[in-house]
Amino acid sequence: MMKRILVVEDNDLNRKLFCDVLAANGFSVEPVADGEMAIDRARAFVPNLVIMDIQLPNVSGLDLIARLKRDANLRNTPVLAVTAYAGKGDEERIREVGAQGYLAKPVSIGPFMAAVRNLIDRDSREAAA
Repeated sequence: MMKRILVVEDNDLNRKLFCDVLAANGFSVEPVADGEMAIDRARAFVPNLVIMDIQLPNVSGLDLIARLKRDANLRNTPVLAVTAYAGKGDEERIREVGAQGYLAKPVSIGPFMAAVRNLIDRDSREAAA
């Protein structure tokens, strides 16, 4: 079965790049430009992984991760946080709210796909256990 990835990214170019690369690697992708819609789209799409931009207009990616982790149907979905504003302590703060992966922008395709596969594979292993 094709793995599903929700991409929450407000930057059109980044969202298109992430979605194109993921689709080319065999994933079913659901793009979301507006963070306010992310939780509802996640509930409808039921992703195997969420890629979450941290710097979103109107709502913080950190808040969205925390909301995902409080949702009974989504709490076990792994989250890969991606941010352009990586400062001291940011990775720790992002992981504390529930993200299992973290990448700083600009993101290279190799490390991006390695992080995606690691989280998808880990999710598959945990579901089988």
